Amino acid sequence: MVGEIKDHKIVSENEWIQARKQFLIKEKEFTLLRDQLNEERQNLPWKIVNKEYVFDGPEGKQTLSELFDGNSQLITYHFMFGINWDAGCPHCSFWADNFNGIVSHLRQRDVTMIAVSRAPYNKLAAYEKRMGWNFKWVSSENTDFNFNYNVSFTQDEITKKKATYNFTIQDPGETDREGVSVFFKDKTGKIFHTYSAYARGIDMLNVAYHYLDLVPKGRDEKGDGQFWVRRHDEY
Repeated sequence: MVGEIKDHKIVSENEWIQARKQFLIKEKEFTLLRDQLNEERQNLPWKIVNKEYVFDGPEGKQTLSELFDGNSQLITYHFMFGINWDAGCPHCSFWADNFNGIVSHLRQRDVTMIAVSRAPYNKLAAYEKRMGWNFKWVSSENTDFNFNYNVSFTQDEITKKKATYNFTIQDPGETDREGVSVFFKDKTGKIFHTYSAYARGIDMLNVAYHYLDLVPKGRDEKGDGQFWVRRHDEY
């Protein structure tokens, strides 16, 4: 249910401009802080990836190195789609609705972006067709990639409600969770893990939320979280 707005302050044109200009000062401060945060993120130390991973995708079997597809930077979105699930997570689907149009732009900046899930590739391909997407999506079903990057969990971890997620020990809630991991490949072919983020850390990847942040009702989620989100063909 969409919330109501009651008794909001109404002002004159001059008062509106004054209030907006005052808020613009804070917006500019935030923009500068975000630039600083981005620079700090890019300067974080890296960790070498020594393990070989082989994924299933639209081009058949591919290693992690091959997924870079000629670029030196790789973004992998950890899409929640467990091996035995019949469909992808509706919330990850909300995020993935933002991916289609940006892949070609990212390629111009030496970046390849893909999605990775544990479900078998035939399930991913069928779901992608249903959703009308065309970004690259590969299956890590036959690897421990998802477990090593802390987005999939063993039955023992689920039962005990203790697993490493978002850099802390907590109840993961599901066998598979959301996140993003970034990799860099140097000229010698060495691969480095440069960054990962989870939970609200991937908030910035959802353009729709940033538009909702502009409107008076905002996200209108209050304490209920993403109660309203459905797959785009289920509204």
